[in-house]
Amino acid sequence: MPTLTRAEAADRAAVVDVEDYHVDLDLTADGDTFRSRTVVRFRARPGAATFLEFEPVDVASMTLNGVPVAPGASTGVRLELTGLAEENELVVDALMRYSNDGEGLHRYTDPADGRTYLYQHLFINNAGRVLPSFDQPDLKASFRVSVTAPADWVVATNGILVSREGGRWEFAPTKRISTYLASLIAGPYHVVTSEHDGIPLALYARAALAQHLEAQAPEILQLTRQALDRFHEMFEIRYPFGHYQQAFAPEFNFGAMEYPGLVVFRDEMIPRSKVTDSERERRANIIAHEMAHMWFGDLVTMAWWDDLWLNESFAEYLGSRVTAEATRFSDAWTTFAMQRKAWGLRADQRPSTHPVAPSEVSDTDEALLNFDGISYAKGAAVLKQLVAWLGDEAFLTGLNAHFEAHAYGNATLADLLGALSKASGRDLSGWAEVWLRRAQVNTLRAEVTRDGANYAEVAVAQTAPEGYPTLRPHRIGVGLYDRVPGGGVVRRKRLEVELEASGRTVLTALTGEPAADLLLLDDGDLTYAKIRLDPESTAGVPQLLPLLDDSLARAVIWAAMLDAVVDGERPVAELVTLVLAALPMETEVAVVEDVLRATRGLVDRYATPETRPAALELVAQAADRLLAASMGGSSRQLAAVRGLIGATVDTARLHGWLAGDGVPDGLTVDADLRWLIIYRLSVLGAADSEIIEAEREQDRSASGEQWAARCRAARPDAAAKEAAWAAVIGDGSLSNRLAELTAAGFWQPEQLDLLEPYVERYFADMPEMMRVRSGMSAEHIAVVAYPTVAVSARTRELAADLLGTDGLNPILRRVVQDSDDDMRRALAARG
Repeated sequence: MPTLTRAEAADRAAVVDVEDYHVDLDLTADGDTFRSRTVVRFRARPGAATFLEFEPVDVASMTLNGVPVAPGASTGVRLELTGLAEENELVVDALMRYSNDGEGLHRYTDPADGRTYLYQHLFINNAGRVLPSFDQPDLKASFRVSVTAPADWVVATNGILVSREGGRWEFAPTKRISTYLASLIAGPYHVVTSEHDGIPLALYARAALAQHLEAQAPEILQLTRQALDRFHEMFEIRYPFGHYQQAFAPEFNFGAMEYPGLVVFRDEMIPRSKVTDSERERRANIIAHEMAHMWFGDLVTMAWWDDLWLNESFAEYLGSRVTAEATRFSDAWTTFAMQRKAWGLRADQRPSTHPVAPSEVSDTDEALLNFDGISYAKGAAVLKQLVAWLGDEAFLTGLNAHFEAHAYGNATLADLLGALSKASGRDLSGWAEVWLRRAQVNTLRAEVTRDGANYAEVAVAQTAPEGYPTLRPHRIGVGLYDRVPGGGVVRRKRLEVELEASGRTVLTALTGEPAADLLLLDDGDLTYAKIRLDPESTAGVPQLLPLLDDSLARAVIWAAMLDAVVDGERPVAELVTLVLAALPMETEVAVVEDVLRATRGLVDRYATPETRPAALELVAQAADRLLAASMGGSSRQLAAVRGLIGATVDTARLHGWLAGDGVPDGLTVDADLRWLIIYRLSVLGAADSEIIEAEREQDRSASGEQWAARCRAARPDAAAKEAAWAAVIGDGSLSNRLAELTAAGFWQPEQLDLLEPYVERYFADMPEMMRVRSGMSAEHIAVVAYPTVAVSARTRELAADLLGTDGLNPILRRVVQDSDDDMRRALAARG
């Protein structure tokens, strides 16, 4: 894909102003191409030159203002135009290529029934793979789409359908939107329609998922209505894009994408097997997140990618907030504290860290790399603190003024800060400088001295990394928790305090206060920081944690304990002991799932090959105890079973479950749970290719195809490993999702001897993979294919050699830098 620099975008925006696109697609031909006829109307500085992104297979004709454009003007990635008039009309008729990497116009054939499905994903610089376009966020235009497709297909776009005759679909022009937001789906999709508050609603999914969509549509539509109502309560501008459609598409690169009028989700969010309540909460959160984008990103769009946070940080914050306030998932902030904020903290401490709002993003390659835990989760946590500081009324007043001033246009950080400052009466420039313009994270550590049974002094010490010495103001809660007779724990006192941007703040309100059994910093999870408890509180965590009633407080503690292990401040063996002691009593499913996932990952990398089996056995015991304590058929039972499957080496028990023997009461071993068991058996060498293929024959679905690919790659067999590696590195015909899952199954800590040659091959072969694939799919594969479990100095040496290579792909450079830093931590922890 072409790279657009910020300088080029600024120069082009100074020359042209786009009015509209009329895109006419013919999707009826067999093969890997489709026809795209596009009319672009734009104003320009007379006599100037410009270019459009354009990646055709073949061009039938091109005219500018009725005059043929020379064929040489199309370079294969751009269309160069000269001699522009004040009013211009470009007409291009071209043949374009379908993709299998989730970008451009993605084409997918469902293995369940052989039917073909399409979806359009033009993000971040892929519009030229479908039409000639001025592909940058500040050149907004109206899109009018016409489509010729097989008569039995369903077609939907951002715009409202105005006519359909046979296989010809005509859609109304959209409001002004950025090119990366132009959306389309086409194929024999199953449709569910509804309406709410005057807004037409629709859901789309593959025909093979029709029964699951019908069963889950009431919940999805209820969440949609609840979120719409809450946003209408907060925002003075109603939902601005006519209808609200949500499509669930196969092999989508993102979890979802905020196309106005037609949001697209990965269709794994229409599960065919039983899921936990936390997974349902995640879907609710994503629905609310994408809806928030209708205002933050779609109605008002960033001018350039350095203000990505104006899209993603706000959608992340509002997704959790609206989920907690408007739906049955009232503990959504617990999930945020446990999962999302941890993602931000990890990203913020890697070599690739960057500010939430960087002052410069030089090109679209760099912009793509900033779609990370910083732009999403850190930004959301920072906003949560800002709301606590400003007050909700001033915050919402500022947002509404911002929408009014920039509706259907573009805005910058300065624009938003100006609106919030005016609404609140506070100068936010200093806040923005330390929270948005500077990278990395602070650590807040409780320092306690006692005078007998009372506190002599309680202080909060704030530190910053040596290379990023910024200290920040923080608003935090401090909770005092005590044991009570009968075995419970109560919060005796909670105060909110302002920490200045200094090294140490004494909490004078606690001087002379009776010492608590647990003193919890950031009670309520108000700030963005790493939290460390005082030694006495830390020592009491294994006994006190299971007795706390507040799930958010438990999440803050679990997150702090996990983070201390990640940083090498506490051994992974201590974490495993805590998991065995406290997790079996945990009732919040999101906490259960995240603790098991994070602990398993740390055991695989931080424990040595000699100590790992014993540590993994303790994790399996914890999951088994949780299973025994869970109600049959509950989400907690399912989370425990999944954790147990991932940690156990008891292959006889797993085979028994597949055969229906010894299955826990209330548990259904459905299609995806069967595959999870077979995956673990494959890793352990207890499921051969015949077992995998037999299961695949029983499950001819898209999910079955993906699970089978992952299981094949996971087997401890030299031929299976070679086949998987070849597919990941050089098979361009393999779709994005199948390549990612093959890579995800490849590295297993149980197979280090077999995998040793592939450590060097990663660094030798991955540049070739980056030439075969591109964009987000290439990034995903580079991440999951990294030899994270081959923890050794030699792996770091190979990484350093690759990083020293001139002209290394920037996406691969960042993946290797960050993965190598994770390995540095693992080696230090083992030492």
